[in-house]
Amino acid sequence: MSDKTYDTLPDDFFFGAAMSGPQTEGMWQAHGKLENMWDLWSNEDIRAFHNRVGSYAGNDMGARYAEDFKILHELGLSSLRTSLQWSRLLDANGKLNREGADFYHRYLAAAKEEGIEVFVNLYHFDMPGYLFRRGGWESREVVEAYAQYARTAFEEFGQEVVHWFTFNEPIVEPEQRYEHGNWYPFVHDYQRARNVQYGISLAHALATGAFRELQAAGVVRPDAKIGLINCFTPPYTREDPTPADLEAVRMTDGIHNRWWLDLVTKGSLPTDVIDTLAERGITLPVRAGDKEILALGKVDWLGFNYYQPTRVQAPAQDTDEFGNPCFAEPYAWPHAVMNESRGWEIYPKGIYDFAMTMTRDYPDLEWFVSENGIGIEEHNATRDEDGCIEDASYRVPFVRDHLRWVARAIAEGAKCRGYHYWGVIDCWSWNNAYKNRYGFVEVNLQDNYNRHLKESADWLRRVASSHVIAEK
Repeated sequence: MSDKTYDTLPDDFFFGAAMSGPQTEGMWQAHGKLENMWDLWSNEDIRAFHNRVGSYAGNDMGARYAEDFKILHELGLSSLRTSLQWSRLLDANGKLNREGADFYHRYLAAAKEEGIEVFVNLYHFDMPGYLFRRGGWESREVVEAYAQYARTAFEEFGQEVVHWFTFNEPIVEPEQRYEHGNWYPFVHDYQRARNVQYGISLAHALATGAFRELQAAGVVRPDAKIGLINCFTPPYTREDPTPADLEAVRMTDGIHNRWWLDLVTKGSLPTDVIDTLAERGITLPVRAGDKEILALGKVDWLGFNYYQPTRVQAPAQDTDEFGNPCFAEPYAWPHAVMNESRGWEIYPKGIYDFAMTMTRDYPDLEWFVSENGIGIEEHNATRDEDGCIEDASYRVPFVRDHLRWVARAIAEGAKCRGYHYWGVIDCWSWNNAYKNRYGFVEVNLQDNYNRHLKESADWLRRVASSHVIAEK
């Protein structure tokens, strides 16, 4: 950073929490909820989940939301981004499940009473299992089912919700489920991964089109906004790159960032990326009328999730062990500072570099930091004699340094409007379950999910209340 320290954020900059329905609600069969993808995997192989804590857990927020909203308010936070669960809102026939809808009405009302504005995301990696069995995002039937789900949500909550988002991190499922094979159904097929990515793109555009239509009809309130949330990050390579290294950067940026940025600002996909994919034998399942559908995908603003940078270099081989094309491979920066619990690099400047990319290439689009946080394993090792988790030594510097780069970016013209910390209250995290803890607030699994403030919570309260980024 420059000699100047940026330690103040604008008065209208908002602070909030980022969470999701499947990671917090629990009650996996209550209120008419159907099986989702995580329930499906948990039921098939509970051993795949850390300490065998499957999707059923959440963090009990479905029962404790009033308490949790009060905690967020007392920490100086004014908003929460979570997600509706498709598998709770609709029944197996794609119709509104009244019991599930009423749960979400109560949830929204309780948040409003506590002064917490809920930002509603429609999808967070949790497709209903029966739709996955019909082809998932590779199926046009499922893409259209998502569009109907979005339309139903807009109709049901259109007068209650101001901030809507179609997807969280739409790049993750193509990669984790279909390219790297880390998540169920454990596929290693680059073509299928891009087919899934294309299906999600169409689904986003159809949902955005439904939002505009219903807003024009007065079903959705006139001040409502629609957006998309992704884990955007500028890719980096070696200091003296070869042309092949720069090509790796271009394609990584194209698949991970520009694909979505072009979709939500231009209503189209980046032609250079599509052309390069085609040269390597990867063709998208385009149908007549898709161009018009994608054109509906322009949004009002963006959410930017940031945990770590992407560092790539030219691949050592053209194809991987599964016969998939290789466009890049990881580059280990020799100066990297690591969070050893996750194996992720800590690089706060990346949040500034993205902000400058947005300011240069997409200057009219507002955005906010929709996720940022640090998860640490074995947090019980820092519990003091009074039972408080002493986490300030690592959590405060992580958030402080990222916020300072945000403050600098705003001072230099970035249209960043707020910051949501991921998992202000500890929550279940996919097959990692509770292995790594992100919260300023502990969820004690041995104490009936009861909440306890961690050492860092006081720092968060002071910063959120004053907008001054305290040193410690």
